[in-house]
Order: sequence, then C-alpha cells, then structure tokens
Amino acid sequence: MDEQSVEGSENGVANQAESPVPEEPKVSAKPETVAEAKVSKPNKKIILWGILAIAVVATVGGLAFYLVPKAREVGWFSNQMIAIYIAAGAIGGSILAGFLFRKPLRTRLRMQKVVRDDPDINDWLIVFSWTPKILYVPTIVASFIAAVVCYFVGEHPAIGGVWAAIFFLNFLVEEYNISIKILLIAVVGVGFFLLWLHLLGWVIPFLRLFKNIALSMNAAVYLVVGLMGLFAVLVSWLKGLFYYVTITPNYMNLQEGPTESGEQIGREDYNSRIDTSDFLERLMGFGRIIITFREDRKREPIAILVWRIQSKAQMLERVRGKLAIDHQAAKL
Repeated sequence: MDEQSVEGSENGVANQAESPVPEEPKVSAKPETVAEAKVSKPNKKIILWGILAIAVVATVGGLAFYLVPKAREVGWFSNQMIAIYIAAGAIGGSILAGFLFRKPLRTRLRMQKVVRDDPDINDWLIVFSWTPKILYVPTIVASFIAAVVCYFVGEHPAIGGVWAAIFFLNFLVEEYNISIKILLIAVVGVGFFLLWLHLLGWVIPFLRLFKNIALSMNAAVYLVVGLMGLFAVLVSWLKGLFYYVTITPNYMNLQEGPTESGEQIGREDYNSRIDTSDFLERLMGFGRIIITFREDRKREPIAILVWRIQSKAQMLERVRGKLAIDHQAAKL
C-alpha cells in the first residue's frame, strides 16, 4: 500500500511536470489589417496632397520661368491685372471654401448615399423643387438652335416666328393651370370660331394678319436668352442640393440649408398627394408633390415641382404603402 501511494504520488508529480504550458492568447490578424487600413488611408491622402502640391509648384514655376523676363513690361496695377487678381481670388476662395466645408455640407447627393447605404431603409424618396422656369426648357433649346441657324444661315423672320410660338406655348404652360377639360373647351371654341369665319368668308384674311407679324433677332439675342434660361435652371438645381425633402418609411426630413439645419417630421404628422391637374405640365413630365401637415393646420402646404412625376409617384406610393403594411403587421 505504501509503495502504491508513493508511486501514485510520483506519477502525479510527473503528470504535473509534463502538463502542457498554457499558451499565450493569440491575437487575430484582423485588428492589424484594420489598423493597417486606417493607417494606409491617411497615407493615401498625404500622397495625393503631396502630388497636388508638386503639380501646383511645377505649374507656378513654369509660369514664372516664362513670365519673369517679361515682368517689367507688365503693368501690375493696370485694370486688366486687377481684373485677373479678382478672378483668381474668387476662384481660390471658392476652392478654399469647398475644402473647408466639404464635411459640414449636407448635400442632397450625400444624403442619397447615406440613405442608400442604410440597411434598415429599403424604400425612400429624396426630391427637391424645380423653379417654374424649368418649364421654359423648350424655349431655351429653341433659342440655342435659332442662334446656330442664324449664325450659319442669317437672320430670317420665320425663325423669329417659330421661336415666338414656342415661347407663347411655354408661357401658357407656366402661367396657367390648364386641365384636360379646359384644353378640350379651348380646342372646341377655336374650331367654332374658325367655322364662323368660314361662313363669313373671312378665314383667309384672318390668317393673313399673322403674316405681317415678323420677329427678327440676331444670333446674339437668341444666345443671351438661352444662357439666361440655362442659368436660372442651374441656380435652381444648385439650390436643390441644400433645400430638399427626404421621405422614408419612418420620417420625413425637411432640409433647409447647407448644414444640419432642418426639420424632422414623424410619419403620422403629415400627408402627401400627387397633383398632375395641369395637363400640359404632365405632358412635359412634370408634376407636383403636395405635403400637408396634420398637427399644424395653419401651416402652409409644401408644393414640390418635380420632373419624371410618374416614377416619383410610384416611389412615393411604395414608401407610403409600406407604412400601411407595417401598421397592419403591428396590429396583428
């Protein structure tokens, strides 16, 4: 018995001596890769800015190399040079402002990316309101075409007549809300008027009145009109980068500026509807999304003029329809 106990104790000591030493916990390589990615990203930015700085220095050096010999001949305080200084300052200030405010800016394009990458949001709609001058796009296009035709062919009263007719139709579309009923009444009225003139034999003399109406403009005038309309449309698009509406199944966000200023409204506190009562606007692909508020009835509704109203209406119905399904699921 004593020998067995001694042997057992010896075996226990041997087992303890031969027991494996606990290994140190292994550190996975994933954090290292993440850290490397975090380190490499600033390195890429540093390399990019370094290349940009070298390019700027090389450009400035090249210009100085060619311009310094003629520097004495340049009037550095002349009107032309002052104009160049102002233009360079405006461009540099714009670039600096864009660099400083690239992160605080909350643009519509950035919001689209944020909502698109959100795994909890499958249906959403981001819209902004175009200026009513967008309805003059046919006139803008006609102005550029007329400018090109006048440049190669020369001035002709027929060009001005066609341009004036397009402008008049655009004016009717933008100024008046013409429904299908009003359009049909107008067509029938014009038909009865021409029939009455035909009975009196005055149709041809009446049409000859328009022959005396001649509108002749040179290419520069057409070009200026087209550029003015294009500028108005561009300003409206730029404004839409900072003033827009985000509609999701849970909320609606009214963005009112380039930063985070805005208003978030719950899904139970507003209603939305589609307005395509203007038939001519609808033919051009435009319509309005009307947003009304349930809690504050004194608040003015928001009317958003959007393009491609058919697809926007389908997306809005899908977002709002998902709310109805969610409410039914909650009740069940």
